[in-house]
Amino acid sequence: MVALVLDTDLAMGAPGSDIDDGFALALAVADPDIDLIAVTTVNGNTDVDTATILTGELLRRLDRQGIPVHRGAELPLLRPKARPRPPTPDVADPDFRGTTPEPAAAALVRLIRDNPHQITIVAVGPLTNIALALRLDPGIAELVREVVVMGGVFLGQTNRRDMPGEFNIWVDPEAAQIVVGSGVPLRFVGLDVTLRVRLSTADAQALEDSDSPFARFAGQHTRAWIAHQAEAHPGSEVDRDSCAMHDPLAVAAVTHPELLQWAPAHVAFATGSERTRGIAVADLLDSSTPPEPNCRIATDVDAEAFRAHFISRIQSIR
Repeated sequence: MVALVLDTDLAMGAPGSDIDDGFALALAVADPDIDLIAVTTVNGNTDVDTATILTGELLRRLDRQGIPVHRGAELPLLRPKARPRPPTPDVADPDFRGTTPEPAAAALVRLIRDNPHQITIVAVGPLTNIALALRLDPGIAELVREVVVMGGVFLGQTNRRDMPGEFNIWVDPEAAQIVVGSGVPLRFVGLDVTLRVRLSTADAQALEDSDSPFARFAGQHTRAWIAHQAEAHPGSEVDRDSCAMHDPLAVAAVTHPELLQWAPAHVAFATGSERTRGIAVADLLDSSTPPEPNCRIATDVDAEAFRAHFISRIQSIR
């Protein structure tokens, strides 16, 4: 059983917002080999207050209200990119600010110190909370079991001038650089693989036809997100009928690492210029004098095996 903390910028439930972070939380709850002991929230897909509110709403829907929610960083470390809008107005409990006043970074330090070599962190948003925890107590780098990050693109590029790095890294590249330089046991699940794991409209229908109330809810949100993506990207053949499951793949990697292929690498992130903000520089250690690896990166994925695992676990939620 893996004791897991999910660090998330969850936006599932807000109109027009990505759903995969909510699915990551649901998969962490549904996996019998994961003990989800806490959730920490961070600015990213949405502002941190909305992420915190929606996390509480989703935990209630999953009947896991007892899992503590710690509100985290509302701004990146150096360059503010926080969402300016207030918390979304159509959530059931707009006053929800987490189940505990303990901030996310402090909670991470406490949990790791109290449970040395036992805590795995899955970070599916910007890495601000993780970096702050490492700055508060650098010693936790050798006490955490592992950090698994959904972030980065290592074998390609985003091909976007306005966002040269993958979104989670681009929001706070300084935090990402602190994490890769900390010595923490680290794996990255990046766009190289996450763009290949997708749910289709047929998968949405299968979820909607399930006996599980949560699966039906999930299927409805999947269908709505695919429709939103198709409207936003009318020229994309891929987005017309499916959506990527970036964040759930990082959760699945904890208990089913065999779903992916991994390579050791030395990774650094560009922080100095807006033109290169968040770009990953990945040395795959094949030179005559390679640097020491500081992480492992996912290089391939069994997309169909992940899809089967994911749908099965979501349909098991009652």
